[in-house]
Amino acid sequence: QVQLVESGGGSVQPGGSLKLSCAASGSIYSINLMAWYRQAPGKERELVAIVSAGGPTHYADSVKGRFTISRDNAKNTGYLQMDNLKPEDTAVYNCHVRARTTRWDLAIGSAYWGQGTQVTVSS
Repeated sequence: QVQLVESGGGSVQPGGSLKLSCAASGSIYSINLMAWYRQAPGKERELVAIVSAGGPTHYADSVKGRFTISRDNAKNTGYLQMDNLKPEDTAVYNCHVRARTTRWDLAIGSAYWGQGTQVTVSS
């Protein structure tokens, strides 16, 4: 079992910054990828950023140049640095992880989700 806990959300003015954290705990053999999704009221869930093990990072066009995804493998923690925030960034942000809990798990791993953290950008 893997538990994900997001933190770092809050309210900020346009142009401000926030840094989200996603701490993974439990039985973790390896984390194949970490991603951040967000969902604003009345809109579908959107992939914001993703980083795979040893792979490149990818970002939604709407956040390129403003958001940075990273991970600390030693801490099993992922981060989403958000700069120059805009009102359109207001949403609930969820951390998504695909991980193996044991070495016997399939290499693709299983999907896990955090409960979400609210980000509100308003003047």
